[in-house]
Amino acid sequence: MDPTHCDNQATPISCNLQCYALRLKPGQELKSHLVEFVQERSLTSAFVLTCVGSVTKARLRMANADYIKVFDGPFEIVSLVGTLSGGKSGHLHISLSDKDGHVIGGHVMGDLFIHSTAEIVIGSCSGVRFTREFDPDTDYDELVVSKTVTS
Repeated sequence: MDPTHCDNQATPISCNLQCYALRLKPGQELKSHLVEFVQERSLTSAFVLTCVGSVTKARLRMANADYIKVFDGPFEIVSLVGTLSGGKSGHLHISLSDKDGHVIGGHVMGDLFIHSTAEIVIGSCSGVRFTREFDPDTDYDELVVSKTVTS
């Protein structure tokens, strides 16, 4: 791929933004609850706007790696970013800090069990759909953003 090529996916798509605030409680699993929330509401372009809280455990895939690491906490959620629509379970990355302030992060695979709370705001753009298509340049299913047809 030409490194100077700019993918047309960067073209802005105007939309009305809806926001959904929710709180998860101790013992709930973060990723599965967010995916379920999005699917129950048929949100086609959901993404994480913000998230704060803590988890007792995390299962993450490391950068450019085929293996998954399991981390036992508790950890503070420093950052949670990504998309929740498109594909089976979206695409999320997280940064977590331990009691000494050391930070770990990676691609969320699951097992993010809430320690005390998780306060999350999800955004969704009306008239927009996130899907994923295989990209031979990366060997992954990558985000495709499109306008939805309205009648």
